[in-house]
Amino acid sequence: MTDKPTGKPNRLIDETSPYLRQHAYNPVDWYPWGTEALEMAKRKNCLILLSVGYSACHWCHVMEHESFEDSETAQIMNENFVCIKVDREERPDLDKIYQSAHQLFNQRPGGWPLTAFLTSDEHVPVFVGTYFPDKPRHGMPAFSTVLKNISSQFQQTRDKLPQHSKAVREAFKRFEIPQPQSDVQLDDSYMVSAAEHLLRDYDPVYGGFGGAPKFPHSTQLSVLLAFCRSAGDDQPKKHSVIDVAVHTLEAMTYGGLYDQIGGGFYRYSVDAKWEIPHFEKMLYDNSQLIASCVEFGIYTGTKKFLHVALDSALWVIREMQSSNGGYFSTLDADSEGHEGKFYVWTVKEIKEILSQDEYAAVEIRYGLRGTPNFEGNWHLTVVNSVELVARRTGKSTDATRQLLAVAREKLFDVRSRRIRPGRDEKILASWNGLMIGAMAKAGRTLGRPDFIESAERAYDFVRTAMWKNNRLLATAFDDQAKLNAYLDDYAFLADGIIELLQARWRNEDLAFAVQLVEVMLKHYSDERTGAFYFTSDDHEKLLHRSTPTYDDATPSGNGVAASVLAKLGYLTGETRYIERSERLAGGILSASGAVPSAYGSTVVAAQQLTNPGAVVIISGEPEEARKWSDEVFGDAPFGTMVFQIPPQCKSGLPPMLAQKTGDGPVTAYVCTGFACSAVYTSIDDLMVDSFA
Repeated sequence: MTDKPTGKPNRLIDETSPYLRQHAYNPVDWYPWGTEALEMAKRKNCLILLSVGYSACHWCHVMEHESFEDSETAQIMNENFVCIKVDREERPDLDKIYQSAHQLFNQRPGGWPLTAFLTSDEHVPVFVGTYFPDKPRHGMPAFSTVLKNISSQFQQTRDKLPQHSKAVREAFKRFEIPQPQSDVQLDDSYMVSAAEHLLRDYDPVYGGFGGAPKFPHSTQLSVLLAFCRSAGDDQPKKHSVIDVAVHTLEAMTYGGLYDQIGGGFYRYSVDAKWEIPHFEKMLYDNSQLIASCVEFGIYTGTKKFLHVALDSALWVIREMQSSNGGYFSTLDADSEGHEGKFYVWTVKEIKEILSQDEYAAVEIRYGLRGTPNFEGNWHLTVVNSVELVARRTGKSTDATRQLLAVAREKLFDVRSRRIRPGRDEKILASWNGLMIGAMAKAGRTLGRPDFIESAERAYDFVRTAMWKNNRLLATAFDDQAKLNAYLDDYAFLADGIIELLQARWRNEDLAFAVQLVEVMLKHYSDERTGAFYFTSDDHEKLLHRSTPTYDDATPSGNGVAASVLAKLGYLTGETRYIERSERLAGGILSASGAVPSAYGSTVVAAQQLTNPGAVVIISGEPEEARKWSDEVFGDAPFGTMVFQIPPQCKSGLPPMLAQKTGDGPVTAYVCTGFACSAVYTSIDDLMVDSFA
């Protein structure tokens, strides 16, 4: 990127996306996606050059520097195309369409930057690629050559475009889910198949699933945890599955995917050993991994996972939360023009910062001998246990822990004074929903009211700034919110609210979660299949209206919607939510084929329906009710939802829920499915009867 913009900016200077603004001083005559650009392409009767990326994307920056900042390349682009820049985080609807087109055209997944050439009338792709270099290398043509070839072919084959467009539209039908059979039955078979598939794909040496690069797909861990919850008496199988999950999460938290100094997780590991990451930090990865660390920390008693969740939540508050409460989107991988520069070290630097004893412990802990592991520098990964460090240095274990903690503080302090990576400060409703849920879960589990307060501040921002005219908006920047929200925005936010309600109760928040679900049902429903479209019925008309079902870097909006419907149905007694959840999950899983693990969020939702956890409603004097809530939460089986509802909130609750707020000093009800216990007025009786 150009350090000091010069000259007259293009149209992107007025956009709310930091990524688009990064390109505002390119010599390319960029347009944002919109009426002006699309009408201009029609008038010029030329192709649209669509470039999709995001602010933390390393190769997006490379292509900008090599091609979009080059005046000769820009001239070819401007003369032959209408050039449109899209932030895939603001417009995932467009990104999903043209990533699917890349898959169709090239028979392999795409990526970013995505480079697509579209017809001016129907916006049908005629050619789709990703990154192209400025000069021929690695078997790829120069971008300028691609531009000239596409322009020439367009002039020669204009008359064939109608047939091409028809064929592409027909091909897009492959991505539609079939209408489910009416007799689909949800049972444990989908869970078992998903877990068995992950076990076959498991890397027993380094952890994770598949080979390099390795991504932290948290939904896969959720599938394994849900399997263990439902495994019953099959202890050998349960232990086998949990060992795989724990090994994988340990590899992430001890390895280079995790920031050992500052907390938080990077995007993915470029190698099979989880040693060297791609250094960008994404809000959505961290929300899911914080939640996973909390869940596995509680389920297995592994304190390391809880420590990682704690440090990562502190990182979120410190570096990713705006003054108005919303959570920012990403941190770049690059700083000062180099990937990872902010995070890596030389041995010389570390020795200058630490005492002799501190360095001796750090050297063994992180294996700082031999050849550095990242471009002549060290990216810190845990190589040896604290106990082994203690034995080798002759210190006690407690003294060693203290040395390492002091060393970490010193390194963090020095690193904090470096030039930081860029931060994309737009606030996305969907990703905020994920982090609201994660922070509420971490706060409740770890006894950190500051985490719950952080989640509440983010929720209040989204609720006030991004909810307009009874509809949700997708993105906000500098207090300007815009764009019709997508399925993920509604589903993720509603799920986050349910988690926040378990940390602290407000009637109006439950009402808002219900309102979000009702908008989904009204404006996003695919009545043919029971699934939800990614865009609303009053959204801009695009080439394809998708119903996304498989998990990607984030869980499927349909999978989360199925879970939200189940949770709200059991909480409020609204049977039509349960019925829709069953139809939705059954329809997706019946079409999942041989790889149900790719639909992990839906598998987990189905398990909530076939084996629902208990819903515990506690009401009464706040301090005593909190003690009850803490005890139930600490001892109840995984999957139990615990809500502490103040007595004054009884008015305005859904009828079934209002009936579960008793009149004694503290009362509790335990519901499984739609069957509820008699009222409990003794915590001992509650624990013996329900959770012994």
